Amino acid sequence: MLYRPFGRTGESVSILGFGCMRLPVLDGRHDQIDESLATAMIRHAIDQGVNYVDTAWPYHGSSRGEPGESEPFVGRALRDGYRERVLLATKLPSWLVDTRASMDSFLERQLERLQTDHLDCYLLHGLNADYWAKLRRLDVLGFLDSALADGRIRYAGFSFHGDPELFAPIVDAYDWSFCQIQYNYMDLEYQAGLVGLRYASERGLGVVVMEPLRGGRLAGRVPESVGQVLAAGERGWSPAEWALRFVWDDPGVSLLLSGMSAMEHVVENLRVAGEAAASSFGAAENATIDAARQAFRSRMRADCTACRYCLPCPEGVDIPHALAQLNDAHLYEDLASSRMGYFMQGGGKASECSKCGACEEVCPQGLPIRDLLDEAVGLFGE
Repeated sequence: MLYRPFGRTGESVSILGFGCMRLPVLDGRHDQIDESLATAMIRHAIDQGVNYVDTAWPYHGSSRGEPGESEPFVGRALRDGYRERVLLATKLPSWLVDTRASMDSFLERQLERLQTDHLDCYLLHGLNADYWAKLRRLDVLGFLDSALADGRIRYAGFSFHGDPELFAPIVDAYDWSFCQIQYNYMDLEYQAGLVGLRYASERGLGVVVMEPLRGGRLAGRVPESVGQVLAAGERGWSPAEWALRFVWDDPGVSLLLSGMSAMEHVVENLRVAGEAAASSFGAAENATIDAARQAFRSRMRADCTACRYCLPCPEGVDIPHALAQLNDAHLYEDLASSRMGYFMQGGGKASECSKCGACEEVCPQGLPIRDLLDEAVGLFGE
């Protein structure tokens, strides 16, 4: 395992962090974690050197307003001495906070759910213009000062889902220890992007990267045209390895979070995390990534990462599933399989959308979800 400095905190972090948003589940139920397998995965990762574990209030939940199952699972998985071996991170649910007192209430509940007396890394979750304005009005910076002073948290940070111009003002507004941004070879200019990565790292913040595989879209069964480009790079790397190494190549990245959902993902990621040094890409590797990027952009229909921020839909539409099947139909040119997958899902179909637009207001990717759902109806039928 390779390690890097975590900004100016004095901590050394494994370049691979374990993200607990996409754990293995039972019977396709997002809120039913396969606890035996997931525990084995997270403990194996820690035994092999991973020392950063990330979760959040809503992860593995059935409703965005209710707490999910990830935090309690992580608390149980880190028993037997594993808690002391990691930096544990979770997040204040920005969309649910409505008073200064509620910030303390959420933090206390999270400490209980995670079975710990302190959190090493505490983030304001998913900052955009609206959340940031609300939290500032409610004195969130005073809350962080208090939680740091009394030891409930050790390092304060934020995750970012806003427009690019908002990122620097947030960085400059507080003495943050770290930030968390979306970054991968398809997202050089999206949200904080490469400019934000540079801005934060140059100011001494640790930089945690989320979505390095863009919700799995840059790994596994990539389009044939993309696979051919990556294979032509002659490094023998899988699509996932290309994507991970691209992120790790930037010395401003402290670590990336991988949402591993199978033991083979853990094994592969651990292997690469023991080899992927910063600044190791040359002209040939960068050219391969550039070509893969262009191949993807020629085919992608809906840039959905299945983060589930759009749920619950007031009409019960399973938006991530509908968009995933729409993407599959375009990416893999397999309409029959995509249509079958679309209708096998138990959730509401795209045709039930009422056009309220609530999903578009919270989508981190800024997708025109209503138009895409219309396209899904046209492609798959009623």
